[in-house]
Amino acid sequence: MTAPTLAPLVPAETATAAPRPGSRAARMALPRAIDTLKQLATDHGVCTRPVLLRRTNLTTGLTEVVELPCGATREDKCPACATRAKRLRQVQIREGWHRTSEPAPGPDPATPQQRALIELRAHLELERAQAELTSRWERVAEIDQAITEAEHAISAEGLRGTLTPHAGADDDQGDAPRRVRSTKRREDVPDLPRRRVEPRTVGRVYTAPDGATYQPSMWLTLTLDSYGPVHAVRRASGGKPIPCACKRVHADDDPVIGTPVDPDRYDYRRAAWDAVHFPRLLDRFWQNLRRAEGWNVQYAGCVEPQRRLAPHAHFAIRGTIPRAMLLTVAAATYHQVWWPAAGELVYQPDRAPVWDPDRTGWVDPDTRAPLAAWVDALDALDADPDATPAHVVRFGEQVNAKGVNGGTRDAERTIGYITKYLTKNAADCHAETTDPQRRHADRLWRQLRVTPCSDRCANWLLYGIQPKNAHDKLRPGNCKSKVHQRSTLGIGGRRILVSRDWSGKTLADHRADAHAWVKSLLGITDTPDPDDPEQAAPVAWELARPDDPDVPPLQHRILRAVAQRIQRRQQLDAARQLAGTGPPGHQTAGESGGAHG
Repeated sequence: MTAPTLAPLVPAETATAAPRPGSRAARMALPRAIDTLKQLATDHGVCTRPVLLRRTNLTTGLTEVVELPCGATREDKCPACATRAKRLRQVQIREGWHRTSEPAPGPDPATPQQRALIELRAHLELERAQAELTSRWERVAEIDQAITEAEHAISAEGLRGTLTPHAGADDDQGDAPRRVRSTKRREDVPDLPRRRVEPRTVGRVYTAPDGATYQPSMWLTLTLDSYGPVHAVRRASGGKPIPCACKRVHADDDPVIGTPVDPDRYDYRRAAWDAVHFPRLLDRFWQNLRRAEGWNVQYAGCVEPQRRLAPHAHFAIRGTIPRAMLLTVAAATYHQVWWPAAGELVYQPDRAPVWDPDRTGWVDPDTRAPLAAWVDALDALDADPDATPAHVVRFGEQVNAKGVNGGTRDAERTIGYITKYLTKNAADCHAETTDPQRRHADRLWRQLRVTPCSDRCANWLLYGIQPKNAHDKLRPGNCKSKVHQRSTLGIGGRRILVSRDWSGKTLADHRADAHAWVKSLLGITDTPDPDDPEQAAPVAWELARPDDPDVPPLQHRILRAVAQRIQRRQQLDAARQLAGTGPPGHQTAGESGGAHG
């Protein structure tokens, strides 16, 4: 006889019903006021963690607290500031992408007074050399004083840069000779044409049969090599789904997308080394491309991880370059890392070398034998005629490039695609929602933790070598460099890469242009009034603390900032409707001016 089953105490239809009014569940379902305030601040571009500064008028003694945006570029810290920085980068890319004129015309010629100062400096240099030859050391000291005064006068006259290097400009190696490697190209890469680079940054102009002229630009994606087959959504040229390397057809939401087919055979070591040295590979690519093309190619792009977590880069290129040339340069570009061999770990982080204060160096934890010094390891590498680099990083075969015309919807979409993940950490660009994806990221991170990132990295101790300038504060397996962090996954440098002559402006210049546009539109002038003692009085700045008596609570300050932003936005929108113009860097008057708030 079976036991009777008990009926549920709560009917199934009431389990999903709305909570009883007045109950705790009903109260917890209500939106929080503080969360609503933060979301409202984010929507209106108000910084939620401003920097507090106190400005004191040194004449009257009057003080006031001034709030400045924190300037964060990651949305997990401050969404408003990160969005503003992203839009500013989009303006920078847009202004420099399809330029038809050179952004930097070059410096102005020197004035007669500036030339006279340089001539004076030349006479002093000659006189000093003659005084040294005749051992007139008192005269040398007098001339050195005159040289110092002349160089100060040169700087005050408005000349940029210095004439001679300053003492102590050399690196910390002292008198050690600089190590020089052979520049002979590897035999397993194709040769590249080498042309003299012309001093131009704009691309070629094309003329159609009807006489119309076009000056298009390009969009380029560079990826790293494969480290083993990974699960991916694959499609044929016609769009038909085709099987993955695992012989299955994956959907877009398959939990194994981006993970290795066989994690045990996936080359995590090479993936970690490639990620660390990816920035140097990109530098070599642009050097090779400029030499092969024969003109100063300009670029602006962003580095981000793929779904397989290997870094790749999207670039906007001014002008057009044949696709065959891009493929050839990518195949011929490589970066050799001439470091001591670091194939297998000699020690583990839980059994690492120890610091010997008597020898002022690191020693074996068991035998107390000193580890090889960095200079000695490099000397052994130089003395070996059959030595090979510790690592060689190359691009993969996948190089995507296409032409883009300025002022089109395609150009705007591409700019948004380049900056899509700019406000996120590298590890947050692709959400890890399944266990295979988390395990894949953890394996890569564990390899990055023990991968040397520089000649001063503490991880060299795990390979039996003392890093350059070793000291007792090093912690093997816990290097402080960003490439070893879980949030970066090896992309520890700058995420946004912009060439020097892209737009002829820095971010500060673009920001100043936006502020000047807003002030001009609203009729605001910054011209100081000489009759106003408040504007002419000197002021002093210092940091203010949130618990100072004259500093309101953060919530009150955010409420005021939101109201001010709404009012300013209304004024700006009204002025834009009257003027019928858009902010600088935007192509239509209806686009958002979030970078100008």
